[in-house]
Amino acid sequence: MLATLKKWGNSQGLRFSKSLLEKAKMAVGDQVEVIAEEGQIIVKTPHQIRGKYRIQDLVARMPKNYKPKEISWGPPAGREEW
Repeated sequence: MLATLKKWGNSQGLRFSKSLLEKAKMAVGDQVEVIAEEGQIIVKTPHQIRGKYRIQDLVARMPKNYKPKEISWGPPAGREEW
């Protein structure tokens, strides 16, 4: 698909067809990440991470033989109901 850069106020713009956005699983109003590399501009959905870590990365670091176990935190210290 060929497109033409157009002047849009003091900026330049490029319009995407609805079918192209649907194919890319993007919609009007979505935030996108724009990366400029030599001879190309890449527009993609951002990989947003809530907090500092991704759960997939944390699970991947777990030992293969990991088995969860119950830990005693001691007797109630306040008005907890167990």
